[in-house]
Amino acid sequence: MPTSNDPRDNELAAQYEAYPYPERNPQDETRRLLIGSPSHLREIDYWVFAARRSRSKGLRVLVAGCGTGDGAIMLATQLDRAKRAGEVVCIDRSKHALAIAQARAETRQLTNIRFIEGSLTDLGPLNLGLFDYIDCCGVLHHLPDPAETLKNLTHHLAPEGGMGLMVYAPYGRTGVYMLQDALENLTPFTEAPSVRLDVAKRIMRTLPATAWLRQNGNFGDHLSGGDAGLYDLLLNPRDQAYSIGSFLDLLQGAELEPTCLMEPARYDPALFLPDPKLRKRVETLTWREKAIVAEALTGNMATHVAYVVKKGEKKSPPDHMDFDAIPVMREIPGVELAKQMQTDNTLPFAFGTLIVPVPLPPQARGLLPLIDGERSVGQLAAILETRGVTAEKFKAIWQETFTILLSLNRVLLQSPV
Repeated sequence: MPTSNDPRDNELAAQYEAYPYPERNPQDETRRLLIGSPSHLREIDYWVFAARRSRSKGLRVLVAGCGTGDGAIMLATQLDRAKRAGEVVCIDRSKHALAIAQARAETRQLTNIRFIEGSLTDLGPLNLGLFDYIDCCGVLHHLPDPAETLKNLTHHLAPEGGMGLMVYAPYGRTGVYMLQDALENLTPFTEAPSVRLDVAKRIMRTLPATAWLRQNGNFGDHLSGGDAGLYDLLLNPRDQAYSIGSFLDLLQGAELEPTCLMEPARYDPALFLPDPKLRKRVETLTWREKAIVAEALTGNMATHVAYVVKKGEKKSPPDHMDFDAIPVMREIPGVELAKQMQTDNTLPFAFGTLIVPVPLPPQARGLLPLIDGERSVGQLAAILETRGVTAEKFKAIWQETFTILLSLNRVLLQSPV
């Protein structure tokens, strides 16, 4: 394991060699595929390529800091299942983490994925070339110079390519940084990882009832994720959180712009403010100001996930009102989403630990099961016409349904063949 002149960076490298995160058993790949954002294939097609890039074109992917492989395995599997050409190149400096990710790929018999041991802070010698898509999820906030690394990654984007990013956010991690401060005094980052972990476990067994971490429900995956989860949450020697404003500034510094903050509705405070007078005030805000208000109001955003492209390369997707457009469910089948609708025609939607009732047109209950990724908008209209819904009425229903479910990242548009 190479060392640097940065003692915190050396301890970070030692951490992920001793406790690769997240803790994964390769044999679990025989019974489930972990799904998430960023780097879901349908999300990439829509949010990066605006549903305009042919699915027949090969997709060259870089997973920058793959860890034990969640995002890489998901995307490589989705490409394989869809019989789409492409290669997923995974880089991480932890030999232990790479071995786990590789074992997961072998369990799935994936042949479209390869692994390279290397550092994101020194990509030049690897001669990687350009990529259509780069995943950098949960990595930037641990690096010595996130801004510089992000700029370097941008240089590896092919024309019209894009990235999927995730960084930690401060308000939703309330309680974490207090304990990190306490533990750094009790067990400095220069001590052996096993010693630090023992101290953290002892703290957690007797954590005072007033500790803010006890009130925060955002950390089930870390607190139930074994030694690796606990270490990554409380003992990480470099953990920089970004408010949405500072995250957008980070993107601007790398000459990137977001095509989507996930989920888009989450960053619109009007969703959480039923008061009409407050909503009128929200309408006067810029998109950035709305996002800042939403983060501050909800208080539970523990991460920010974004799809981004180079400035000037953002494209508009096809018109969802075009009868030739083909809608597709992002993951949950339409019939299952329809079942989640309540008797008052609201869809309870979880933004992390916050559940919000999102109103939908009553007809969405019958429309959603028809969305199969093959029927066009025009075909959906024709089916509903047999049920007494006129063309004009359908347009109003579809406009409202698609707009709402797109903002929740549940319905997207299919890319061309």
